[in-house]
Amino acid sequence: MLSSKLPDVGVSIFAQMTALAQQTGALNLAQGFPDYDPPLALREALARHALAPGSHQYAPMPGLPRLREAIAAQVARLQPEAPAPDPATEVTITAGATEALYGVLAAVVSAGDEVIILEPAYDLYGPAVRLQGGVPRFVRLPAPGFRPDWAAVRAALSPRTRLLIVNTPHNPSGAVFGAADWDTLASLLDGTDVLVLSDEVYEHLVFDGVAPRSARQHPALRGRSFVLSSFGKTYHATGWKVGYCLAPPALSTELRRVHQFVTFAVSTPTQHALADALLADPTDAHARGLAAFYQAKRDQFRALLADTGWELLPVPGGYFQLANYQAYAQKGDVAFATELARDWGVAVVPVSAFYHDGYDPGLVRFCFAKEPPTLAAAAARLRR
Repeated sequence: MLSSKLPDVGVSIFAQMTALAQQTGALNLAQGFPDYDPPLALREALARHALAPGSHQYAPMPGLPRLREAIAAQVARLQPEAPAPDPATEVTITAGATEALYGVLAAVVSAGDEVIILEPAYDLYGPAVRLQGGVPRFVRLPAPGFRPDWAAVRAALSPRTRLLIVNTPHNPSGAVFGAADWDTLASLLDGTDVLVLSDEVYEHLVFDGVAPRSARQHPALRGRSFVLSSFGKTYHATGWKVGYCLAPPALSTELRRVHQFVTFAVSTPTQHALADALLADPTDAHARGLAAFYQAKRDQFRALLADTGWELLPVPGGYFQLANYQAYAQKGDVAFATELARDWGVAVVPVSAFYHDGYDPGLVRFCFAKEPPTLAAAAARLRR
């Protein structure tokens, strides 16, 4: 008889709500993907390399050198106060940030190790820790701001703590770490061997004139941090499944030991296309323009629902909007999200899915990474 390693884990809520949207014809504001294509120049680059001779065999295991070099150069431009990463030893191309997340956990977490996870949290974190024999230690981020309760984080630290996972901008809330947060985290970890996994896939989506900040920009955290990024988020190409990890050489070596036995290498023509896109944009206009691009979508969606019973929480970054629905229904968030899709034609994600114990804060999550007509149509249904 098969004994499951994750007997309490089913199909993710994101896949469930997308399937419900397809079944009911609801507008899908649930799963986090755009309803528009990547930039034309990037698609043309992919087509060019897909047809070119010599682009169809394995790429080097850590990633194409030209792509890693282009990433390192961009990081140096966007984070001038931090040393540029060495493309040979500190940049690893992965099959999306998901593989990087799993690879980091598999590389550094052993049986009995504790991993601190700030909730609400992306639903991969806890199960991936458990698959390594690790012990998740969950610390709640207080609503409505979802900024860390650093006293609670300090209380969760123990001699068995191996890793602490942070996510900024945060999914699902959009909360953003500021300089004081990074300083406090560095102070808490000073004198310990605790590593940091910093999930920064929405790194460029920080709004209202606030400058993005990364774990690797903090001198006391740089040497202990894995920093994850996603081309899927940056270039509206979630289906390409290409991400990367920035980490010091010793940490990158451990990640690559796992990566070589998971995917080994990422699609060669796709890597070439992304390298072309980065090399053709020496001022990083695309990355620098993402904040204004998504802030406009945030503001449009919020304005469309401003005079309704939806209580919209602040969104400092990312591309998700949390909303309290209690003015419309006094029921659990899963039941409400199901009703919203079936009866009102808008698919959302219940926020209880981001808590390991199913805690229900009475919130649902909308994805506003959609074309303006999609957002307008969704808002019209929600206003009913």
